[in-house]
Amino acid sequence: MTPDQATEDSRWAQLVARAKAADGQFFYAARTTGVFCRPSCPARTPKRANVIFFESTAAAEAAGFRACRRCHPLAIEGRDPQASLMAAMADYIAAHAAEPLPLDRLGEEAGMSPWHFQRTFKAVIGVSPRDYQAAARLRDFKQRLRGGDSVLGAVFDAGYGSTSRVYERVDGGLGMTPSAYRAGGAGETISHAVRDTVLGPLMMAATARGVCFVAFGASEAALLAELAGEFPRATLEPAGPAAAAPLDAWMAALADHLAAGAPRPELPLDLRGTAFQIRVWRFLMQVKPGDVVSYSELADGIGAPKAVRAAASACAANRLAVLIPCHRALRADGGLGGYRWGVERKRALLAAERAQAAA
Repeated sequence: MTPDQATEDSRWAQLVARAKAADGQFFYAARTTGVFCRPSCPARTPKRANVIFFESTAAAEAAGFRACRRCHPLAIEGRDPQASLMAAMADYIAAHAAEPLPLDRLGEEAGMSPWHFQRTFKAVIGVSPRDYQAAARLRDFKQRLRGGDSVLGAVFDAGYGSTSRVYERVDGGLGMTPSAYRAGGAGETISHAVRDTVLGPLMMAATARGVCFVAFGASEAALLAELAGEFPRATLEPAGPAAAAPLDAWMAALADHLAAGAPRPELPLDLRGTAFQIRVWRFLMQVKPGDVVSYSELADGIGAPKAVRAAASACAANRLAVLIPCHRALRADGGLGGYRWGVERKRALLAAERAQAAA
């Protein structure tokens, strides 16, 4: 077998497996359709005799093939017109977040039918136009509160229409009342405690809603500074009599999980993030110990296959180490990638989980 034949055999196997890790390494075209795709394209696999492999999208285009409308191979090289259009529409939605934006209006702006726009926007951006607008409106609302606007003024200026609407929308996005958020968390009491673990000092902090912060650090002082940076005006206090018992029990359970492979404790969580981030975090909580997912698989798992970078960013924004197991997300090539609390801790967590799963 020649080296070229071996390469084609390997590429064919990756095509049949729809290997996402191969995306960008090569492209294939079907003579029968005149279309070229990325290896992971969900379209029906053509017969091998009809397949031609290319090193780049430019080579495929030079041979007379056109880009697939399902897998958007041009997006890998930043040349997909639809991806550029949807990015522009995302900016449009953000600029008009306070206004009613029915699909008819958005479709007309994009020059597409409402249904086609909705489907394309979600495929490219990772969330529906409605969810994207809600997140943009919430960001605007939070900025207005931070800037000193009154709660009532921020409610109406951000386009909520009534105070009841804002309370419906912000839960999980602010994690606290609008008044508390306007004051940088003032009025919000967060109890915290630190415990030594096999991976170094660990701080856990909680509000009345649940655990809002779990982090590894070099020292208690460094962890307290990080907590203060996340909640700059909240009242931060060492766990008192009311909070000490549950926090201590939760931290003990988490320490046992890290040291001895005990089950990850199921604790009440005060999740604070965008709708997209929370979808990513909830998906990660379903990944079993000992298993891993790539960022591409993570994006696929939440129904947003094109939002790979956004999924990785959601992992980086996670404030709940281990409880939301973002350490189980890897690069497509199997590399560890980054980790908010250090790559060595990520490697140690994965090694411990794999050993426990094997046992």
